[in-house]
Amino acid sequence: MGSCARLLLLWGCYAVAAGLSGVAGASSRCEKACNPRMGNLALGRKLWADTTCGQNATELYCFYSENADLTCRQPKCDKCNAAHPHLAHLPSAMADSSFRFPRTWWQSAEDVHREKIQLDLEAEFYFTHLIMVFKSPRPAAMVLERSQDFGKTWKPYKYFATNCSATFGLEDDVVKKGAICTSRYSSPFPCTGGEVIFRALSPPYDAENPYSAKVQEQLKITNLRVQLLKRQSCPCQKNDLNAKPQHFTHYAIYDFIVKGSCFCNGHADHCIPVDGFRPVKAPGAFHVVHGKCMCKHNTAGSHCQHCAPLYNDRPWEAADGRTGAPKECRMCSCHPVGSAILPFSSVTFCDPSNGDCPCKPGVAGPHCDRCMVGYWGFGAYGCRPCDCAGSCDPLTGDCISSSTDIDWYHEVPDFHSMYNKSEPTWEWEDEQGFSALRHSGKCECKEQVLGNSKAFCGMKYSYVLKIKILSAHDKGSHAEVNVKIKKVLKSTKLKILRGKRTLYPESWTNRGCTCPILNPGLEYLVAGHEDVRTGKLVVNMKSFVQHWKPSLGRKVMDILKKECK
Repeated sequence: MGSCARLLLLWGCYAVAAGLSGVAGASSRCEKACNPRMGNLALGRKLWADTTCGQNATELYCFYSENADLTCRQPKCDKCNAAHPHLAHLPSAMADSSFRFPRTWWQSAEDVHREKIQLDLEAEFYFTHLIMVFKSPRPAAMVLERSQDFGKTWKPYKYFATNCSATFGLEDDVVKKGAICTSRYSSPFPCTGGEVIFRALSPPYDAENPYSAKVQEQLKITNLRVQLLKRQSCPCQKNDLNAKPQHFTHYAIYDFIVKGSCFCNGHADHCIPVDGFRPVKAPGAFHVVHGKCMCKHNTAGSHCQHCAPLYNDRPWEAADGRTGAPKECRMCSCHPVGSAILPFSSVTFCDPSNGDCPCKPGVAGPHCDRCMVGYWGFGAYGCRPCDCAGSCDPLTGDCISSSTDIDWYHEVPDFHSMYNKSEPTWEWEDEQGFSALRHSGKCECKEQVLGNSKAFCGMKYSYVLKIKILSAHDKGSHAEVNVKIKKVLKSTKLKILRGKRTLYPESWTNRGCTCPILNPGLEYLVAGHEDVRTGKLVVNMKSFVQHWKPSLGRKVMDILKKECK
């Protein structure tokens, strides 16, 4: 078995090589990209093995060791019994402290050819490297695997074999750099104390940003397992005529060190236990690496995977571990006059995916700081429709003829100062219309009535949905309404799933507004048509839109089942 000094050297070198410890130490207050402390993920958690020595009855076992000059020593023999603490060699012995309990080990049952060791985690973690120290000879063949979906599927990390080609049909990384198989850790010597070391962040990944999607695919795990596929005898056994072979047919491991850290996307330097998690009571359990991030940089979630409420000035990103940039989200600056407060809420929230604010009727812009084209009079009640065939002055409401249409952002200094220069400047034309959303009481739209079921079926709607309006935005050339699909009553040409989606209202240009009206925070039953070419869900004057009521939903479902063939 390696000395403490050698193990400490491995511990430090591989942590630094993984690129995470250096980032974590960049700032004690996590002002830059940061990561929680690293440790042994196996501490405080249960390790599983298929068998244990003396599981059913007392067994006799023997082990060889060799001198420094590789000459063989006489074998040492003892008894094992899993029911007696002084004779037990349980899987938990692999996860105790390597320094406080260096001579404890797990041992398989006698004459086992294939064995499995598995560590199950309660959340996603970063895994950087594995160190295994064997008491028995290292296997002639084994494979290290990981799962990222709590054991539903598994992928190989590395194959280990005395002969990669003959055993697995794979190339050896001793010959070909980067190969998925290696013969480095499969020698029969030493007969005890042999190590197996695996780095998850080896070339070509070690130069990458540790929070990039590419590296996360390599580092992120929920489960880790090692399959021991073929035993290997100590060469000393061939020279000992008195040895009984059956007593040497065990796998045995001193240490199973799974080095890793809490997975926080570079936005936390400290973690607490996941709800419901209780560490296994065992030596070293107070050094448990926990899995729920205490988020910094105005992020939230168990892994700091989205923006905190109100901090959505841009879409969420993981920190940049290469440059140290924290990619912090700032407080979203929704305009206090133009922004709307959603029903049953006292706070204005913006859309976490893009930072857009929910605007009052007739108001536009990501921060709700100006009137939509075709609207004027920015104020506490939003903006009112222009009483014109075309556009109007956004301050006075005076009509602007189509022959003199200009970019009104640049005409009015007060609005120009609020204009986000990163957005494109739109050149408006008469036929593009003046899309407007959320203008209850300010726009007259003819509401579809659910009367004749044959007329409803005759519209041949390609989708019928229950939706909740999240936000709506004037994009210049078109309008977009962000919704949450809560129920799919009908879907034909395109596959529609529950969750967030965008509806595309067609502008009703001669009215200076968009019909039908869709107000944020409210639920509707919407029946409309799909644009199969673009995959867009279109809402226009042919669409059926009514406030959602359970009775309405039941009536429409009944029509769809019985009347619409």
